[in-house]
Amino acid sequence: MCRLLAYLGSPVSLEPLLYEPEHSLVVQSYQPREMLSGVVNADGFGVGWYHVQKDTKPFIYKNTFPIWNDINLPSLSRYVESGCVLSYVRSATPGQALDFSNCQPFQYQRLLFTHNGRIDKFRQTLYLPIRKLISDEIYRWVSGSTDSEHIFALLLSQLQANPGKTLEQALQVILLKLTDMAQSYQTYVSANVVIGDGDRLIASRFSSTSPAPSLYWTANDPTFPNAVIIASEPLFAGNWTPCPENSIISVGADCDIRIEQI
Repeated sequence: MCRLLAYLGSPVSLEPLLYEPEHSLVVQSYQPREMLSGVVNADGFGVGWYHVQKDTKPFIYKNTFPIWNDINLPSLSRYVESGCVLSYVRSATPGQALDFSNCQPFQYQRLLFTHNGRIDKFRQTLYLPIRKLISDEIYRWVSGSTDSEHIFALLLSQLQANPGKTLEQALQVILLKLTDMAQSYQTYVSANVVIGDGDRLIASRFSSTSPAPSLYWTANDPTFPNAVIIASEPLFAGNWTPCPENSIISVGADCDIRIEQI
């Protein structure tokens, strides 16, 4: 299981998000509190952000080192400022390669995607069935071997085939599809995901078997006014609300929050 962090709101540097909280993402990499499996998140990390002027595609910095071993990120975090950030620290599923192609966030055009969870026995069960469902264009785009990237590929294919669907609608469709597929292969899927486009965040707390991995949100904290933070674990003491299991959380440009059950 990985640990996720997403921020949407007034522009802020990365340092108070990644380093300053008492239970920051860096601390969660070596001392997580609520992981369902695994002990540490030492198999790489990634940060994606959008320029404050929102006139470019997102930027990504990732590494296969543990986040606490990266000597460049502290300086970068003091320099980079953004109003939309997605980040994660990785606990790799056994058998998955530790390389850059498997590091998140994944990017397609203006979308960034992170995933915490797993498709159990992915290579033996849903790997080929998912690849048969994605479009030729997205098939060629996939560069890694993780279940996470294939879940994103399935979402992208759903959006391409149904351009009238919202991100929330497409996400619900593929989560239900994955559940049906998992049941037919006698496996399970857990999919806490966060998707960003620079203006909005769409997240899910989902699992075909309970309990789902932990996910929380907080809004307008005194330290981060006019902002919403979504995280696998609370970063600091405050008014953190657990996301309901099997739900989709939408955060708009004005930081309004909408939660719908799947």
